[in-house]
Amino acid sequence: MTATHPSPVGNTSPGVASNHPVLAFDFGTRRIGVAVGEPLLCMARGLLTIDAEDNDTRFAAIGKLINEWQPSQLVVGLPLSLDGSEHEMTRRCRRFAHQLEGRFGLNVALVDERLTSIDAESRLAAAGKNWKQRKQTLDAEAAATILQDYFEATKKKAT
Repeated sequence: MTATHPSPVGNTSPGVASNHPVLAFDFGTRRIGVAVGEPLLCMARGLLTIDAEDNDTRFAAIGKLINEWQPSQLVVGLPLSLDGSEHEMTRRCRRFAHQLEGRFGLNVALVDERLTSIDAESRLAAAGKNWKQRKQTLDAEAAATILQDYFEATKKKAT
């Protein structure tokens, strides 16, 4: 796993411990994996995958999740090349993070997501999930890995 350095999208500081959950997103052009976690316990779990290409459907689903979970913070995985350079998906993901912040008025932290899908895939395979089961939950599990990395990075930063 690569080093994770959470960075805020806006001028707000990420990683403030709260008794409210944190929602994390593994952004994709077709699917968005969603995870939820408790900052005080530093534990994350995959929640669901939003499978839609149009923004209205995506943001409506995200809005419902935000109303249901009342998160204190949002985290978005930032796709980078293995060498750390940015590419087209990085730019799209940054735009998504800015849209989340603007629409919902919550702090959004960006977290390096290199290799999170590979990590999630291997964890699901080790848990005995077949290919079809892994495909259905992979994006949510990748979001959980992103959120767990965020918790670990903010915990290290606090000590």
